[in-house]
Amino acid sequence: MGFYHVAKLRSFTRAAEATYRTQSALTQQIKALEKEFGCQLLERIGKRKIMLTPVGERFFRFSESLLLEYDRLREDMAEHKGLKKGRLRIAAPFTTLYQLLPEVIKKYNRQFPWVEISLFDRPQREVVELVKNGDVDLGIASESIIPGELIKQRWKKVEPVLLTRAGHPLSRAKKVSLEKIAQCPLILPPKSSEFLHRSKLEELFRRHHLSYLVVMESSNIELSSLYVEMGLGVSFASIVRDLPVFKKRKLEYLSLSHFLVPEYICIAARKDKKMTSFQDSFLDMLFSG
Repeated sequence: MGFYHVAKLRSFTRAAEATYRTQSALTQQIKALEKEFGCQLLERIGKRKIMLTPVGERFFRFSESLLLEYDRLREDMAEHKGLKKGRLRIAAPFTTLYQLLPEVIKKYNRQFPWVEISLFDRPQREVVELVKNGDVDLGIASESIIPGELIKQRWKKVEPVLLTRAGHPLSRAKKVSLEKIAQCPLILPPKSSEFLHRSKLEELFRRHHLSYLVVMESSNIELSSLYVEMGLGVSFASIVRDLPVFKKRKLEYLSLSHFLVPEYICIAARKDKKMTSFQDSFLDMLFSG
């Protein structure tokens, strides 16, 4: 356990905090392991950086699989004995947690009150890392950023749209043109690998030699849409259609599918992850809703 946390966190200090042990106790434990195996597991580089040796990497993967299997064993035994006890850890971006999950979580809590649910609000890249590391059972992220080493199931179709205030001149067009969009002040997500459609949209502007003005950057669709309603500009977003929250706003949603390919929100899990019956029930509820 001590080696696993040192290797994962790359820090004796943080590992000591995570395991409620002293750094010297962790050091002694790892020295004992290295003596037993007759080889070095960790390599210190400078005062703070820690690297795993090739053998250390192998032992880390073994300890990780052992701890995962131990967690599964505890959950299986609890189910076998009929104990009302379990946990479900889910990571997802803010908008997903805010817009798409509340009703499902509420329904699941009523049906499985004995399951301890932990929700983690994280950017999509961090969601993927949490799933890969086994820190969560399920992750929710865009299909395009989930690597092949994870299992992924499509959940919701996400359509690229242009947000305008209600009654905006652009809303009268059947298909909004790039030229018309470029003439408006733009509210866009930040330049980041998290927001792939922004880079694609800007590439289309460059290809057509169109200049444009970005008056605001926001990674939060709720914040962007507020300023669109105020008339500051128009905004690009990727949305799941027919959510009640969008029907209440004084906004227009103009499809950009003729420029940008729709995405999918997927549920991701490790390939070696064996779901318990109550975790499977959550997935059934998620996909049936």
